[in-house]
Amino acid sequence: MTGFGKAIAETPQKKITIEIKSLNSKQLDLNTKLPWLYKEKEPEIRNIISQKLDRGKIDLSIYFDMLDEESVTVINKAAVRNYYNQFREIASDLKIDLDDQIFSAIMKLPDTLKTEKPELDESEWALVKEQILESVSMLDLYRTEEGNSIMADMKKCIGRILALLENAATFEEARIVRVREKLEQLLADNVGSENVDRNRFEQELIFYLEKFDINEEKVRLRTHCDYFIETMNGPAPNGKLLNFIAQEIGREINTIGSKANDASIQKQVVMMKDELEKIKEQTLNVL
Repeated sequence: MTGFGKAIAETPQKKITIEIKSLNSKQLDLNTKLPWLYKEKEPEIRNIISQKLDRGKIDLSIYFDMLDEESVTVINKAAVRNYYNQFREIASDLKIDLDDQIFSAIMKLPDTLKTEKPELDESEWALVKEQILESVSMLDLYRTEEGNSIMADMKKCIGRILALLENAATFEEARIVRVREKLEQLLADNVGSENVDRNRFEQELIFYLEKFDINEEKVRLRTHCDYFIETMNGPAPNGKLLNFIAQEIGREINTIGSKANDASIQKQVVMMKDELEKIKEQTLNVL
């Protein structure tokens, strides 16, 4: 399921922004983009997120803006002084004058600058950790709202499938009449109406129509639809179970279509399949 969360933590020196977003995925796939200062906390960050979020393609980004001067790169005074003394000795030997520009040349030499990486302050980390949890909660709330929208949409699809099933039932009686008339016409054209044993014809007709009977499929389809709604209203995680139930719904719809032998019922079946495809797409977004 998709979602987005953002939180901001501020210290006297920094403004730290935490952003987290998710896309649908069958398992937890976590990618992090962290400043070097927080790299040591990556295992803890992953553990926090995996405990809160079951699955999804999760991208977490942390970045900060400096609000105050914080010395990170410093001049290596001892190295600069040593270089200067050497330049001065060389200048004395060569009897030339040194000017202020010599410092530009010295600063380009190795080891004149050194980078000191400050340690992560635990109070700062505690603040960042709290905001990570806040951003995850926002993401989870976003996904919950999306889940409620998906639930409402799937309920409408189930309702439309049941309504189409009721419409299909209205064509059954006319279908039987057409089948009977078709068989009688075939017999009349091939063997003559006067040569037909009516009792035997009625018996064979019953056996023939049983092959096209869809009452059992209609009952099972209604049962599966009720079970789908019941499961959807139940506790999570239930995404996989909903997907399995949708497959069972699809089997009953297909069986009704194969037994229909009627264009009007087939039309209802096609529309039921369309609604079912919408449901299957949505179940992929359910945990």
